[in-house]
Amino acid sequence: MPALDLDRIDLTLLAELQRNGRLGNAELAERVHLSPSATLRRVQRLEREGVISGYRAEVSAERLGLGLQAFVRVQLGRHDRAAVGDFAAFVDQWEEVVACHALTGDMDYLLHVVVQDLDHFSRFLLDRLLNQAGVADVNSSFVLRTVKAFRGLPLPGR
Repeated sequence: MPALDLDRIDLTLLAELQRNGRLGNAELAERVHLSPSATLRRVQRLEREGVISGYRAEVSAERLGLGLQAFVRVQLGRHDRAAVGDFAAFVDQWEEVVACHALTGDMDYLLHVVVQDLDHFSRFLLDRLLNQAGVADVNSSFVLRTVKAFRGLPLPGR
């Protein structure tokens, strides 16, 4: 899908909404120096065009008792359509996996796993991931600390 042609005001709207998705339309309009009706039309267009794909709360993993994060690299034994589809279907069901990316290189997937503790991770690894037919190799790295967390996408021309 080609990128949309976004002007300075669109990019400013996106920057403000990435910083605070709960901004009301009147405050957003004030920040981008437009009328509330013009601001609402632009935001609705950005939503309709799929530039804004949703809104969600940022939730603290630590406050939920989810104190361990790991990045798990997975290599499949087979790479046919069925094996890849089966693996993707399993990953989609596992709530511990908060993100999964298909990779180039020596490993096929990178999973971002968030769990309570090492015991929870061990159960996830042994009971789910390694129990999944088709997984040939797994390599895990635990997060010691987060240096920079996701704060939004880089916006062109800003």
